[in-house]
Amino acid sequence: MTPSASDLSAAYRTCTQIARREAKNFYYAFLALPKPKRDAICAVYAFMRHADDLSDDESRGREQRRADLDAWLDSWHSAAAGQPTSDPVFLALSDTRRRFNIPLELLDQLVQGTAMDLESPATGAYDTYATFNDLRRYCYFVASVVGLVCIRIFGYSTPRAEALAEETGLAFQLTNILRDVREDAARGRIYLPLDEMQQHGVRMEDLTALRSGAQMTAGQRALLGSIAQRAEHFYRSGRQLLPLIAADARPALWVLVRIYHDLLRRIEQRNFDVFSERVTVPVSARVAILMRGLLQVLRNRLLGRA
Repeated sequence: MTPSASDLSAAYRTCTQIARREAKNFYYAFLALPKPKRDAICAVYAFMRHADDLSDDESRGREQRRADLDAWLDSWHSAAAGQPTSDPVFLALSDTRRRFNIPLELLDQLVQGTAMDLESPATGAYDTYATFNDLRRYCYFVASVVGLVCIRIFGYSTPRAEALAEETGLAFQLTNILRDVREDAARGRIYLPLDEMQQHGVRMEDLTALRSGAQMTAGQRALLGSIAQRAEHFYRSGRQLLPLIAADARPALWVLVRIYHDLLRRIEQRNFDVFSERVTVPVSARVAILMRGLLQVLRNRLLGRA
């Protein structure tokens, strides 16, 4: 059953409201997109947000959260197959998937990424990753897949864009990991490779102690610095991706890369002290970056590129 134009319009409005309320860094970039692509990105974000909320609901046990996520995914598959649904996110995402030819497998992988945090802890009371390669696999599902979905909405000119989008998503996720070390440790999650922690003489209990404001050691700063170096490397992929993206979406990607890279730079400027307070990009800085992106949109329109 095909939804009416008014039902679809209302569904996209709901997704936009979710993105405006929750997306923070992402939403600023969305504003630089033409409306059809902005609506589509908001639908994808709303879908991801709900999957994340189900996975992170700590009022429920892990097995129950996994069951809730599976049931919700089954409902999505029914909607994607054309079965009637009243869920506005499913309505909008089904329309987005058709218009932008997004493989169902990629959307399933988005959900798989949120479910990885529901797997049994690898070591003691914490969710951990033994090596950077293990961590990179996690980052692929929670961030690189997002990039692969987004470029299908943006439009791209060569298959090389797919590998660059994966690495750009990795840069964003490593930045998030650095910013959230304190909060993640409080929730029993340590997204720092165990072998590198050992190499720098950092124990899991040390990160717990730092949540109370203890002084960071040289080894702890070096550990976080090594993650930042990798992120810096992958941000180069974001710059290489820009010219491969459709002109009308290029300013939005530029805004997103600039905001996230600015966040990483602020963490580096604090010598990786992410424990005293949460590091953020101030709203004024995000708005300034957005304004530059919107100027690019205007220039593209004047030049007939969008």
